[in-house]
Amino acid sequence: MFSPEGPRLRELAVQALSSVERGYDLLAPKFDHTPFRTPDSVLDATVAALRRSGPHGSGLDLCCGTGAGVDVLRQVCEGTVTGVDFSAGMLDVARARTRPPGPRVAWVRADARALPFGPVFDLVVSFGAFGHFLPRELPGLFAQVHSVLRPGGQFVFPVVAPPRPGSLTHAMLLGFDAVMRVRNAVWRPPFVMYYRAVRFGDMWRGLTGCGFLVEFRPLPEFGRRRDGSPRVRLVVARRPEG
Repeated sequence: MFSPEGPRLRELAVQALSSVERGYDLLAPKFDHTPFRTPDSVLDATVAALRRSGPHGSGLDLCCGTGAGVDVLRQVCEGTVTGVDFSAGMLDVARARTRPPGPRVAWVRADARALPFGPVFDLVVSFGAFGHFLPRELPGLFAQVHSVLRPGGQFVFPVVAPPRPGSLTHAMLLGFDAVMRVRNAVWRPPFVMYYRAVRFGDMWRGLTGCGFLVEFRPLPEFGRRRDGSPRVRLVVARRPEG
């Protein structure tokens, strides 16, 4: 839910009729007071999982927004941490945030589909960004991440189990995606934000297709659904050695 400090309906309407970049520039000052920010419970569970598999060297937060993923990396990385995003407004908010002592942080404005780095990272994370990419763009995005990881490096991100068909949440997501598709059919520039666009099978094929070894690890903090499947998984995609 939106907090009282979050954007008003009129502000959201203006943002939704902008491009993705411009929309997030406008939203940036109030982004952390919206449901679009990854919940702290997911961030904390990711920290716990990464500590179990660490220590890690240098880290990259892909589509970093206001820097929640950077704060995760600073707790598990021993080297420099970098946040990359194409929204100048989001980066401004991220830079201004006061952080406790820890690894040095660099902020880079760039498109995740054309990362300006060589293979210099040991760990890449991303939180809640994939709905801003069309399904056909994901293989190229994953290839970019593969190219900036050192051999043995990992690309890690949480995924929530999809809601059951017929549930209220499922209906709400269908409705939101339908509204966005209509908006993009009649208005330019497009605003790509589809909550149901990324499927596990497509994700797996996209990651393995560019050379990753992929595991889906349950995050035990969130329990399991009635059928025994995890409510939240951590995708761990490793660039092989050699």
